Amino acid sequence: MINVQSTTAPGQWTTFDWWPPIGWWPEAARDLLVPGPSPGPSASATFVLPPTTASVHSARSFTTGALSGWGLGELAENMELVVSELATNALRHGLRLDEPCHQTPVHMSLVRRGALVTCAFTDPGASVPVLRYPGPLDTGGLGLHIVESLSLRWGWSALAPHGKIVWAVLS
Repeated sequence: MINVQSTTAPGQWTTFDWWPPIGWWPEAARDLLVPGPSPGPSASATFVLPPTTASVHSARSFTTGALSGWGLGELAENMELVVSELATNALRHGLRLDEPCHQTPVHMSLVRRGALVTCAFTDPGASVPVLRYPGPLDTGGLGLHIVESLSLRWGWSALAPHGKIVWAVLS
């Protein structure tokens, strides 16, 4: 399922390009919010990732297309890397395929507000994203370091009754 919405007129919005109020944002990201009634164009795009490895490539392509459509092609390379890491983590650690009652898919959202673009992934998993410091022979573990180095802020929040949202803001 893919959905893309875009608005430019202040005061007009849909549920897909709703920008959460300041109180919703974690403290670490609140200073990034642009004050004022008209911070610039707003838009959003959502994508549901099937539980396959090909979904990571699809998420990257979807991101490139959305950013290009918004006139933010210069952000595509860094956002693709962030999306790739967060999608991989959501699919690898967030899915609970062994529990039939919790076969909720991974959802990806891109939300633009002015020069800021937030990518967010929701998944049904309970595992917490942790910044690891892998050894020299480890084959993985650097994904969140990449996210941290390319984004203005990143973080996660638990969702009720289960699951989490992991987000990163780029400019």
